[in-house]
Amino acid sequence: MKEYKTITEVSGPLVFAEVDEPVGYDEIVEIETPSGETKRGQVLETSDGLVSIQVFEGTSGIDRNASVRFIGETLKMPVTEDLLGRVLDGSGRPLDDGPDIVPEERREIVGAAINPYSREYPEEFIQTGVSGIDGMNTLVRGQKLPIFSSSGLPHNDLALQIARQATVPEEEEGDGDGGSEFAVIFGAMGITQEEANEFMDDFERTGALERSVVFMNLADDPAVERTVTPRLALTTAEYLAFDKGYHVLVILTDMTNYCEALREIGAAREEVPGRRGYPGYMYTDLAQIYERAGRIKDQEGSITQIPILTMPSNDITHPIPDLTGYITEGQIIVDPDLNSQGVKPPINVLPSLSRLMDDGIGEGLTRGDHADVSDQLYAAYAEGDSLRDLVNIVGREALSERDNKFLDFADRFENEFVEQGFGTDRNIEETLTIGWDLLSMLPKDALNRIDEEFIEEYYVEDEQAIEAPADD
Repeated sequence: MKEYKTITEVSGPLVFAEVDEPVGYDEIVEIETPSGETKRGQVLETSDGLVSIQVFEGTSGIDRNASVRFIGETLKMPVTEDLLGRVLDGSGRPLDDGPDIVPEERREIVGAAINPYSREYPEEFIQTGVSGIDGMNTLVRGQKLPIFSSSGLPHNDLALQIARQATVPEEEEGDGDGGSEFAVIFGAMGITQEEANEFMDDFERTGALERSVVFMNLADDPAVERTVTPRLALTTAEYLAFDKGYHVLVILTDMTNYCEALREIGAAREEVPGRRGYPGYMYTDLAQIYERAGRIKDQEGSITQIPILTMPSNDITHPIPDLTGYITEGQIIVDPDLNSQGVKPPINVLPSLSRLMDDGIGEGLTRGDHADVSDQLYAAYAEGDSLRDLVNIVGREALSERDNKFLDFADRFENEFVEQGFGTDRNIEETLTIGWDLLSMLPKDALNRIDEEFIEEYYVEDEQAIEAPADD
């Protein structure tokens, strides 16, 4: 381990030092300040005679008299099954009062995307317990499905709801132990202390922490740390999924804070900025994170990702949601108008999309054909929602009886199907039961997307609620 006292410049989160031998990219660095404090960093760029180092703990206290030691290896995550139930900081160090982590092995955090040849196509249903997702934009095992939100909306509440409710129904029925092979990796980046307390209180109160690994990077932690937090989380997820056979749900919030950290580092390096000041390589960087989700042939486990991002000014064309949409397989939209109406969770199903939904649903599991019911609900809600603009002009009295039924349907859809509160866990049978109840408001001839046999079996005459199916 060679030591240098050749720091030439300190700029924001970066330290520049002269060296007289080759240094590896991403190599771990220890910097000892004149006061004796030791800080960790990572080689960000290396060239003949000069390296730039990003410092995880911030550069305060570092000056030209500090010493730099190059460790000779990249950042590694200590992985073990005992990580379940633990809370770590953004650099992977324990924050709880638990024992020291005794790893089975240490893995490099810079993982690779799954080889397309080795990928197993995602087609197995994950039940989140949220009707707006399960019924209309179904999450599939191995999928990456982001949540697009904006500041002030309850996306954190939705994230917590999914974290504590998500299950793999087939596993839960098959192994008889309550779905113990399902795990949640929760990576928080740039959140406030208040949000962190809320997350931890919910995890501990509901018992969800027992099957979770939490990585917590706070807003007052160094921005540089945010660039490694999702990679630490995904390295842990890969170990649990592909070595231990878990079905892992990775929730990353907030990806906007992650991208802001990229922009801050790019500015410190004096890089030529891309759109709105973000680095030109941000698409590649995000893809390196998102593409680590999926399933591998002949492997039991899987990694499913739900990244959450807040769109600046609620602008879906902003570079962060725009690039995320290119890489991922759909999006769940959290809507400010529904939130102002008190709908919880305020998921707007019309612009939301799950591109893999049709592969994970069908007959057998639910009441009728899930895809057909979803399509019919979507079409009816879209028609009712579009009629609201017309009502503002001509009034309800000018509309036909049929149009008024669609208007009533749209209202009830929001207040009964989408609205369920953040504490209610609905299985898919309950979700589609509510769907059939709402569709029974409409004339039978308006249900043109559902097979006739299912209409005869599940359509409720006179708008009476149908009973839940009896157990076989």
